[in-house]
Amino acid sequence: MTNDLEGLDRVDWASMGHAYGPADEVPRWLEQMASPDSDVRNAAFSSFYGAAHHQGDVYSCTAASLPFLLTLADDLRTPDRAAVIRLVLSIGRAALDCDPEAVYYSPSGHASRPYAEVVPQLRERFEDFVRHAADPDPQVRQAALPALGLFLDDADRAFTLLRERLAAEDGTVERLLVIEAAAALAQRLPAALGPVTTWLTTLAADPALDADIRLAALVHQAAGAPESIDADLVPTATGLLQLITPEPEPEPEDQVRTADCGQCGCADTDTDAETDPGQHVPPQIAAAFADLDRHGRVHTPTTELLTTLHQVLDARVPERTALLTAQLRSPDAGTRHDAIAMTWDLIRSWRGNHTHLVLLLADHLRPNDPYTAAEAAETLGKLPAALAEPAREALAALVAAHRTTHGPHVWAARHPLLRRAHQQAVTTLAGLGDERALPSLLTALDTGVDDWRAVQAARHLPQAAEELAPRLIRRLAHADFSSPWGSATALIAAINQLGDPAAVPALTTALGTAVEQGHWRTAAVALRALGSFGGAATSALETVRVLADAEDLDLRIAAVKTLWEIESDPADAVLRLTALLDAVSGRDTADVADVLGRIGAPAAAALPRLRRLLKAGPVWIRTHAAAAIYAIGGPAEAGAVLPVLLEGWQEDDPADAHVLDCLRRLGPAAAPALPRVRAELALARRSGGLFQGIENDEALQRAGRALIEQLTGTDEVRG
Repeated sequence: MTNDLEGLDRVDWASMGHAYGPADEVPRWLEQMASPDSDVRNAAFSSFYGAAHHQGDVYSCTAASLPFLLTLADDLRTPDRAAVIRLVLSIGRAALDCDPEAVYYSPSGHASRPYAEVVPQLRERFEDFVRHAADPDPQVRQAALPALGLFLDDADRAFTLLRERLAAEDGTVERLLVIEAAAALAQRLPAALGPVTTWLTTLAADPALDADIRLAALVHQAAGAPESIDADLVPTATGLLQLITPEPEPEPEDQVRTADCGQCGCADTDTDAETDPGQHVPPQIAAAFADLDRHGRVHTPTTELLTTLHQVLDARVPERTALLTAQLRSPDAGTRHDAIAMTWDLIRSWRGNHTHLVLLLADHLRPNDPYTAAEAAETLGKLPAALAEPAREALAALVAAHRTTHGPHVWAARHPLLRRAHQQAVTTLAGLGDERALPSLLTALDTGVDDWRAVQAARHLPQAAEELAPRLIRRLAHADFSSPWGSATALIAAINQLGDPAAVPALTTALGTAVEQGHWRTAAVALRALGSFGGAATSALETVRVLADAEDLDLRIAAVKTLWEIESDPADAVLRLTALLDAVSGRDTADVADVLGRIGAPAAAALPRLRRLLKAGPVWIRTHAAAAIYAIGGPAEAGAVLPVLLEGWQEDDPADAHVLDCLRRLGPAAAPALPRVRAELALARRSGGLFQGIENDEALQRAGRALIEQLTGTDEVRG
């Protein structure tokens, strides 16, 4: 052990717990944090964060670790003191955020207040943080500076220390951290609020100071007093941002970078595990981890500051759009790159006409900067097609430029940045239904290189089914149904959406294979695919009919639905579906009710059972039952179902678009809902929260406008 962690073996670690059980391993992790081997150190920090400080929790073992962590931070022999200090501050912040009157519970279920031990320890060691904040190592200073605003209750001294540090620092990161620490001090101690606010206001207005200090002061002053925000905030911030990143001098013509395959500032740091053939990990899983790593990167010191400014501006969408415009047009590549994620956050959270921002994202689809082009293409791909449409030609131009410069097999390019940029552009272009994506998708399917991406994208090109469907069918014939990564399921779903009836025999075979191997989820997906072909799938009836009596309820529901869609025999389908209503619960109940609603009047025998659902159970199930009742019983049922639909809309955001579609079918009887529809469409924030996605909210708005037009003859509200 490099450091002297005296007393480590005298702590009863086994009596304590962390997120995953007894804390026996904690002393070993603490020792390994001092290892000269960086891999050992990194593994120790990762284990501690993952268990003893899991998701920011503070356990008894977390508090017991503090004296040893502080010893490591003080010892100049510790290889990565900055990482230790960051961990200490993370624990300290979590403890400060805990309710001082609350009792928390350990993983074993015992009442515990370990956080109460943390802050007093850190206050006792405050002078250590003062020393670390002036350390010669900038990494140590950066890690320690926030402590000056967190762990001293003497407002005057803390404020004095911060002003001294600002005067002593010349690094952008350190100066921004000092301003942030001062803002945290003002928020924590009322006695510091007035002096800090005055200081920040003075700093922001002083033209003799560097622009980074002024911008940080401006943002944190606004964050501390949001009621004082005026029309000058964003223009002032964008002006300071321009001073921080001035326009570069033009390069001589013979030095201008050519549109090569990956010369950008991040080329050396982008490892992209998904492109490493040595990884024994399913490629889509490797890609997901690579995305997590990428999305945690920050490329410029002002990123966190600008993120704070967007949080302060919140619902002020025009102001945030103006700020993003300046960021996305910045001459600094890092500022532009980090603005892409902020743009996505605005579009997914707030309604409005975001065409301007989409076009700015499209401007980043440049062949000579594949790192940023990939990020822009990926973000555009997360938008519904209607919102991403203005970027169509830029996406197509990037795909064409790649193929012209690097050849028809650029999808499988060896350079990871070029490869990712091309694949993201192709898949996003395919999501717009554009056949110009097809050549690269065919390359992927013919070579097997990252073909999982191509399978997901192919479903958007039904007009190219003649070329795509045979390739997907061949792959399905050799798919591993036992794979937990769902390759067979993805193939079936893509074949389904291509809509080529020639796929019915292959889907029938896949259904049989999935059932034989006991993969019920894959079997249900195959059943839904067969059902989508309706009468064209009659050759599968024998296989489907057997499954309509399956023991597994999900499989049985899927089979009964498919029988109806292929045969259109209401007598058999209604009998089976009504019986299922008595056997299922939750989401399955809603699915069965939906099928009965699609059958319509011939499902009248199910009305008594559906009416019982109107009076019990979660509101979202009652809304599905109400929609089915109206579809079966017609206008005579409007009076009974309208209150249920309105209640469902009020209480269950994810059901919004579904409810509005039901209201449209009610016709004039839905007139009492008009005030609620108008109020919904007048909201600026997207409905259903971030977890429901933009697609749900866009569908809600379309359905709402259609209902207004149907009932009034006018289209009143446009996004």
